[in-house]
Amino acid sequence: MAAHLVESIQEKPKRSALNQLTRTLLRKYDCGVRPVLNWTSPTTVYIDLKLQSVLDVDGKTQSLTTSILYRQIWTDEFLIWDPEEFDGITEISLSSNAIWVPDVIVSEFVAEGKSPPIPYVYVNSSGSVKNYRPIQAVIACDLEMYAFPFDKQNCTLTFRSWLHSVREIDLALWRNAEVIANDKREFMNDGEWELLSIPSRYWKFHQGDDDYAHIQFNVLIRRRPLLYVVGLLIPSIFLMLVDVMSFYLPLNSGTRITFKSSILLGYTVFRVNLMDELPATTVKTPLIGVFFVVCMALLMLSLAKSILVVKLLHHSEKEVRQMSVSACLLDKYGSVSHSFMESTFTSVKTLNDINQSGGYEFDLSPGEDLLSLSELQDSPSRLDCLLQELVSLRLSLHQDDSEDSAQADWLALCSKVDHILFRVYLFILGLYASTLLLLWSSWSFA
Repeated sequence: MAAHLVESIQEKPKRSALNQLTRTLLRKYDCGVRPVLNWTSPTTVYIDLKLQSVLDVDGKTQSLTTSILYRQIWTDEFLIWDPEEFDGITEISLSSNAIWVPDVIVSEFVAEGKSPPIPYVYVNSSGSVKNYRPIQAVIACDLEMYAFPFDKQNCTLTFRSWLHSVREIDLALWRNAEVIANDKREFMNDGEWELLSIPSRYWKFHQGDDDYAHIQFNVLIRRRPLLYVVGLLIPSIFLMLVDVMSFYLPLNSGTRITFKSSILLGYTVFRVNLMDELPATTVKTPLIGVFFVVCMALLMLSLAKSILVVKLLHHSEKEVRQMSVSACLLDKYGSVSHSFMESTFTSVKTLNDINQSGGYEFDLSPGEDLLSLSELQDSPSRLDCLLQELVSLRLSLHQDDSEDSAQADWLALCSKVDHILFRVYLFILGLYASTLLLLWSSWSFA
């Protein structure tokens, strides 16, 4: 029994092949030295990128938040082994803090976001190191929001070594540039943004006496405008159409101004409630913001035009004749009132002539039963009374007819002014709408 205990104490536990391989590789490894046997040969870092989704586009801060799958591959000449010596192990995972990692960064990085930490890298027996990790990148981007919601954005991701020149660290694409540009398998294509392509290029930047390698990825995305067209543009267009239809309300009904004021108030409330839907930008006002402002200005112009016409409608003829433009219009359309005054003056003149001299013959009607003036000479007072009554009746009838005719002529004049202003309003509205449609259609199909 005692001998068995002594043998068990003398036997040491065997280490696994994985443990032995890790210890062997890292025993004399220095993570601060670039892993090459010949210091004049550069370390080539292969880069690959896949876009997963577009999380946010902030026009105010000019930044783009994306989720990407980033891959780095390089060769570490100090991490090479024979798999047969270590139980056939061809690939192991090592801590990224224990080995040399290239200082490749993204020039446009503003913040790394909520990227999950990946503390390990894969190393195979030939010394190839694979560093795969997801990144939530917040990058600076020159966003062009003028064409919202039919806008396209072109944001860049430029990878480069922060310190090493191309003689020490060179960059290259892991996959073909055309394959990377058309790879949309990982992209979540059911959101607000549509991925068009990711073209890439390699170039060198000369600074001082050295060249620095750069690889630039252009993320080309396009906004899907359907949500904003349905929620913003179509309700606004409906309100403008209702305002145009309100011009067909009668001028003298008294409800046109109230109706137009209600439309303007409703449009204002609609505009305030949808402020959060518009992109916030301090560089340039989006065209849709100009669209809303111009629509509100057109509604106010329509209301002012209706107020002007109603004011003209309720002016008295004397007040309107004092206006030069209205006087010209009244001279053209006010002939009925003028003829009435001449007729009245002629009637009064005839009465005065009869009162001064009884020698005129007067036929009140062409009938044979009426009395002539010579038969009534015996009773002049009755003749005077009869003539005065007839003239008074004629004056009264003509005055009523002339007032009705003047009101009808004045209403017709105001209607003509209303039609002219309405056509001018339709021309301005149509010109503005056609310009917007031309711009937005050229942007959406470009």
